[in-house]
Amino acid sequence: MAHFMKLLVTIALTTAITIAIITTTIRTTTTKTFALEDPLNDLTPLEAVKIRPSRFLAQKVDEGQGPKARNPNAADHCNKDPEICRSSYYSTGANSTMACCNNKCMDLSADDKNCGACKNKCKFGQTCCRGQCVYVAYDKRHCGECNHRCNDGEFCVYGLCNYA
Repeated sequence: MAHFMKLLVTIALTTAITIAIITTTIRTTTTKTFALEDPLNDLTPLEAVKIRPSRFLAQKVDEGQGPKARNPNAADHCNKDPEICRSSYYSTGANSTMACCNNKCMDLSADDKNCGACKNKCKFGQTCCRGQCVYVAYDKRHCGECNHRCNDGEFCVYGLCNYA
């Protein structure tokens, strides 16, 4: 019991001395004053500033990429001249399925929102293949993707020929 009391007194004294040292340390606080600065006078002169484009803007226009590339969402204004959509810029050949829909040139054979005709939307789970909305998960002429035909006697299930 005496040994325990000595240990307890030692811990109490150590704690008391530690608290006394911590509370008596001199804390100095410095006060900083902030002067109002004139932001117009602090600017770098325009002659000293080097203007250079960012890496993104400096990219070369290559295959429809870069800052000068054609925006695919931009209107073509084909309602004034529907033959724009049949031009060589949009068309891939004589049997082109490009048409003017909502003032934009659209491919009616592959666009899910304009499938076969303007504003003919395919339902959920359907894809536009050759201008028709088909369920690629179950259609054996378009199994999993457009124009992927299953062999004779095979069924298309979940987009795979002869699933399970």
